[in-house]
Amino acid sequence: MRADRLVATLLLMQARGRVTAAEVAEELEVSVATARRDLEALSAAGIPVYPQPGRGGGWSLVGGARTDLSGLTAAEAQALFLLVGPAAAVAPEAKAALRKLVRALPDTFRADAEAAASAVVIDPARWGERVRERADVVELLQQAVVRRQRVRFGYASRGRERVDRTVDPWGLVAKDDIWYLVAGTDRGQRTFRVDRVEDAAVTGGTFTRPEGFDLAQAWDQVVIEIEQRRSLVSATVLVAARSVFVLQDQYGRHCEVLDTVDDGRVRVRLAAPTPLMIAQPLAGWGAMIEVEDSPEVRAELVRLGTELVGRHSPVP
Repeated sequence: MRADRLVATLLLMQARGRVTAAEVAEELEVSVATARRDLEALSAAGIPVYPQPGRGGGWSLVGGARTDLSGLTAAEAQALFLLVGPAAAVAPEAKAALRKLVRALPDTFRADAEAAASAVVIDPARWGERVRERADVVELLQQAVVRRQRVRFGYASRGRERVDRTVDPWGLVAKDDIWYLVAGTDRGQRTFRVDRVEDAAVTGGTFTRPEGFDLAQAWDQVVIEIEQRRSLVSATVLVAARSVFVLQDQYGRHCEVLDTVDDGRVRVRLAAPTPLMIAQPLAGWGAMIEVEDSPEVRAELVRLGTELVGRHSPVP
């Protein structure tokens, strides 16, 4: 589109100071005649662009004038580059976008923005784990969300057979390096784990997202519902104060500190979907923890301990 080309021409002039029609043509992959017409159009539109004839001439901005096409403040530019900069290392599109935006910024903003872009590196892998490769289907779903295209795919929930689904993709969420699709179905809003999606394809049909739908709010509600299902069983445990942070790391938001008992130990409440899921991490603590209540969790600990003794006791 010509408007895009005119903006690109202006950015090129701001970056180089002076350009020739031939240089513009080579950079934007157009003919020299087209580049010359674009330069003349900028001048006619009121942009302070003027030609300098003769050897060493070309087109320049009057007095080195600059146009801030971004409309960003210095703080906004720095925040944007801090956020998007890490993505530029793995996404060529993000790198190209940042490069264009740098050209559009005033000189006083540019140095800080470029420094911000390389100030942060994000390593998504936990210690001892590999980085999960993003599935190709994520890009397809992203395009479908943006273009409001209906999608058909096969989906197999845990322990269930595959079912073919046709959905309206309302939005994508990345949580702990796992992607989820929030979508509209014939039964209302549903959430799908993207790594369980198979053979996804757009159907050719389009949809309209519900009026007032807010993806962040919808996801907050999904998180609340899932966390409630993940905390159906609870147990009260006594542990040394210095070890509380380890339980908090193991159980996350399902570890609630209650109080401190007379001997200095801390009472915490742990929650999980089943007694076994509470007991399994605790089994390695041995005598360092004490379960006060929940006979079901205590029974699972006894069973796990008996199994370990039976498996690892020395043969007479």
